[in-house]
Amino acid sequence: MAPSAMTRGNQWTKSLSDVQPVSYWLDDPGKPHPEPALTGAETCDLLVVGGGYSGLWTALLAKERDPGREVVLVEGREVGWAASGRNGGFCAASLTHGLANGLARWPDEIGRLEELGARNLDEIEATVARYSLDCDFERTGEIDVATEPHQASELRDWHEELERAGLADGIEFLDTDAVREQVDSPTFLAGLYDRRGVAMLHPAKLVWGLKEACLRLGVRVYEHTPALQLKAYAAGMAVRTPYGSVRARRVALGTNIFPNLVKRVRSYTVPVYDYAMMTEPLTADQLASVGWRNRQGLGDSANQFHYFRLSADNRILWGGYDAIYPYGGRVRAEYDDRPETYAKLAEHFFTCFPQLEGVRFTHAWGGAIDTCSRFSAFFGTAHQGKVAYAAGYTGLGVGATRFGADVMLDLLAGERTERTELDMVRRKPLPFPPEPFAWTGIALTKWSLAQADARGGRRNLWLRTMDRLGLGFDS
Repeated sequence: MAPSAMTRGNQWTKSLSDVQPVSYWLDDPGKPHPEPALTGAETCDLLVVGGGYSGLWTALLAKERDPGREVVLVEGREVGWAASGRNGGFCAASLTHGLANGLARWPDEIGRLEELGARNLDEIEATVARYSLDCDFERTGEIDVATEPHQASELRDWHEELERAGLADGIEFLDTDAVREQVDSPTFLAGLYDRRGVAMLHPAKLVWGLKEACLRLGVRVYEHTPALQLKAYAAGMAVRTPYGSVRARRVALGTNIFPNLVKRVRSYTVPVYDYAMMTEPLTADQLASVGWRNRQGLGDSANQFHYFRLSADNRILWGGYDAIYPYGGRVRAEYDDRPETYAKLAEHFFTCFPQLEGVRFTHAWGGAIDTCSRFSAFFGTAHQGKVAYAAGYTGLGVGATRFGADVMLDLLAGERTERTELDMVRRKPLPFPPEPFAWTGIALTKWSLAQADARGGRRNLWLRTMDRLGLGFDS
């Protein structure tokens, strides 16, 4: 290794010398105590399984729709301990994992989907205000940045396509000078600025605030209470837990990447492990060297992309790039920590922001994303409509889970609504194949995406075939 490369490597390694392998968001002295586990028998109108965003939004909206409804929520560990407390805190209006994915899959519905997504984000902001949720909510928008010439051309072409389709409202193309005026990195060549479609927030504080709001409305919350078995019982359903059981008229499943109690749903998702790091707070001079006065979220335009944002105390969260699928789709705690990915991310961070040389990382962590083959959530019912589920948010669930909660409640009520009539809601993605085909296909796709990034965005035969079939793999 050349001395200059050795020096740079030492710099990246030094930045990780004090890092803690834990989610920055969950490492908070204000973290609430968990509710007691369920012991004995419970009965209710609606049982919600899962204490992440999906389950908490479902419980909250159920009580808002009908304050007299008896709602019970069970969580296998503590609310928000999994993806909801480990994500980047990007709360997007998009229900379709971005406008490009939505336009490609549901061109006839995209206007309606965009309208519903914008309304959903507005309602999240209103909920934050109504319940005084202390979650650092900032409606700052997001910039997709180009770091290669072909990406800059693609962003410009995409903006022109959006303008022709009448979908560019609030979206602005930024040339090199304009994007670097917003956030200064020598790697930034262009940007696409969505000024209203994304909010930044503290993801764990949102979970904890939703839990407190649910409790205030009378939801009975039980933590450290995994749901072990689901079966029909009289006119309703019964769920067995380690120390008790719940009988309910209706059940909403918000377990996402964890094994669904409706077994036929399990093949539609695979776990993809994503990793992120958080710096120490920037000094005033360090922050000034970067700019970032408007505090937008950012993401680069590569297939293997990074996402990054400022926290309330001016730390930089830096995540993404690696997307790790474990053979067999296993979800295990040991996958939450991956030092080799942290070293890679540190190198990329200082390439993006060389002016921040000397900054240390304080936290580094990972977690599983519930990925499906169309990248955006799917929905359904089981047991003659007494059970509903939503899953497959593929890393963009901070905002979309609220919409998914409304869909589940509509389905459980047997109502035809503007949501349930959507083709996106009525149809499911293709399931993933069994092993070893899933692992082989995902590995080939990851290799092909990396090759495309290295070859000016040119997609090989495998990726072009996946595009034609509407399949993919993404972080």
